[in-house]
Amino acid sequence: MTHAKETVGFVGVGLMGHGMAKNIVEKGYPLTVHAHRNRAPVEDLLGRGATEAASLQEMAGVSSMIFLCLTGSPEVTAAVAALKPGLRRGSVIIDCSTSDPTVTERLAADLADIGVDFADAPLSRTPKEAWEGKLDCMVGATDAVFARIEPVIAAWAGKIVHVGGVGDGHKMKLLNNFISLGYAALYSEALAMSRKVGIPAAAFDKVIRGGRMDCGFYQTFMGYALEGNREAHRFTLSNAYKDIRYVESMANAATLSTTMASAVKNCLANAVANGGDGPEDYLPHLADFVARANGID
Repeated sequence: MTHAKETVGFVGVGLMGHGMAKNIVEKGYPLTVHAHRNRAPVEDLLGRGATEAASLQEMAGVSSMIFLCLTGSPEVTAAVAALKPGLRRGSVIIDCSTSDPTVTERLAADLADIGVDFADAPLSRTPKEAWEGKLDCMVGATDAVFARIEPVIAAWAGKIVHVGGVGDGHKMKLLNNFISLGYAALYSEALAMSRKVGIPAAAFDKVIRGGRMDCGFYQTFMGYALEGNREAHRFTLSNAYKDIRYVESMANAATLSTTMASAVKNCLANAVANGGDGPEDYLPHLADFVARANGID
């Protein structure tokens, strides 16, 4: 099936974006991609029927709808600036990154001046679900823009929630990540404590798994602690640290005390400062940094 109405551009075919873009092109949407550093996902997408743009400006000129899946607001701002000279009136940009909502709202206002819509549609779950087209997505957009972008988002998302207006998707994503990163810090400290008091991780897991404290995030997190699977949850510690800083910033702007968020931020900051800043240092590895800080090998 082909979709004549929308021609789709995709910026950021990394861990999450590669699977998302794969599903877009396989569902019949004309897809244009642009290589940044890693050519492997681009070559894979070209083999599936995508085309490659030499620049973001060129991509903007041939796309009615452009998805961004980048590290954070600085990268999103730079991408929008590069796209802007080629953008056509009536096109729409959808930011799937975890971004600062105040930046999202500013970009939307700037693009409205040239007749381009903007929406935030950040993600939840992992690269595995991205590949399977089963991500969760929370969207901030006007009703009209949401109606337009929802069918394309459905190519890669199994659960889509229209949270509210522009910026609300990113606000909800920060709330979501505050909870998940809080879990990660809590699990890491609990595992260190269990080791210190003589309860093996396997016994710990037998009690938690299948009980009221179990959840999908717990299961992917424990894939490393129990089985040594370093890729059980491929979300970097440096990205996690960035996200929790955005959470604190949002809370500061709202004049909210951050007793819990600041504790999670400090846990992640310690890990990143002590060597957990590499491209393959993932969130479940936080347990190692907490353990070492407590004298556990």
